[in-house]
Amino acid sequence: GEKQKLTVSVWDNDATPQFTSVTKAFMEKYPDVEVEYIDAPSDEYANKVTVMLAGGDADPDEIFIKDTENQVTMKDKGQILNLDEYIAKDGIDLTMYNGVADQLKMDGSSYTLPFRKDWYMLYFNKDLFDKAGVPYPSADMTWDEYEELAKKRTSGEGSAKVYGTHDHTWQALVTNWAVQDGKHTVVEKDYSFLKPYYEEALALQENGYMQDYSTLKTANIHYSSVFKNQQCAMMPMGTWFIATMMQAQAEGETDFNWGVARIPHPEDTESGYTVGALTPIGISAYTDQKDLAWDFVKFASSEEAANILAEQGVFTGIQTDESINTIASAEYFPEGDSNKEALTYTHYAFDRPLDPQIEEIRKPLDEVHEMIMIKAYSIDDGIAELNKRVAEIKGWN
Repeated sequence: GEKQKLTVSVWDNDATPQFTSVTKAFMEKYPDVEVEYIDAPSDEYANKVTVMLAGGDADPDEIFIKDTENQVTMKDKGQILNLDEYIAKDGIDLTMYNGVADQLKMDGSSYTLPFRKDWYMLYFNKDLFDKAGVPYPSADMTWDEYEELAKKRTSGEGSAKVYGTHDHTWQALVTNWAVQDGKHTVVEKDYSFLKPYYEEALALQENGYMQDYSTLKTANIHYSSVFKNQQCAMMPMGTWFIATMMQAQAEGETDFNWGVARIPHPEDTESGYTVGALTPIGISAYTDQKDLAWDFVKFASSEEAANILAEQGVFTGIQTDESINTIASAEYFPEGDSNKEALTYTHYAFDRPLDPQIEEIRKPLDEVHEMIMIKAYSIDDGIAELNKRVAEIKGWN
């Protein structure tokens, strides 16, 4: 009568419903199994998992991987199991993940499956568009059309100014659009493909269609306050911001009408291409419960789990009609088919590739981004600096 035990590594479990809702449903499906958490604060999580795996501990059996690229090191050190045999045995169709599971493969094999997933979309203030008599952003809009729309929606002066759009200070708010088509990543020998996207960001800033980088950085302005305070008409941001806006309306913090659309796309790319990040799940190589651990991975990355998580406003590796309808019908989610369409995509690119040195490479990406945006570097000088520093990290010299 004693229950089998599975241990799962998670972070900030009390502050998020994503882990609890799935494990609770798993235990209802497998009543002879007790799932226990090994919890850690998010900023300590990666180090804690590294220490546990380095020690060869039997716990945890399951690992939720907070930063996708960390699975490369785990795999290279033999710390996570190859899942190919399990996937084949149970006939798991990886196409249901819309290409995301294939992008997680390493050396042609699956070591993890997608759990949570977020991607970028375009948020906009319907009231500001209505007031100006300007049509809402389209689901099929190029970045050039987006820039033109930002121009049309910029109005006012001084503290009363409403900017056409808003870019947060993250480097990803420029480089994401350069890797959106899947032809490049942020780990390259030649970063000249970034140039047109920095040209557009600087043009939006210099023309006064969005707040300048230096002001945002110096004043430590958070993107959520800019949108909530109706200081911008549009804002590219991740799907996680949907829950933030819904909560703000539920609590009476905001009362304006807002909407979402698919993120704009390059001229030679069709609508539906987006960029995002994943939370994969894998099995520790040291587990003494391999088959049971696979049952958990299979469930956590299943269509059933996707529908459960949708009720919490959480997106997963699988897009189902039921999960999309659940999120789109939630109280305070903006009404209309166009908003529902924004919850879908056709192609998904990682904002950071599965590269074991990505953490080192993020430093020059961030530093050069700031230097370009404050005009301490020209775009060409910034690209040359990136080429040099990344080549040194990768040993390409």
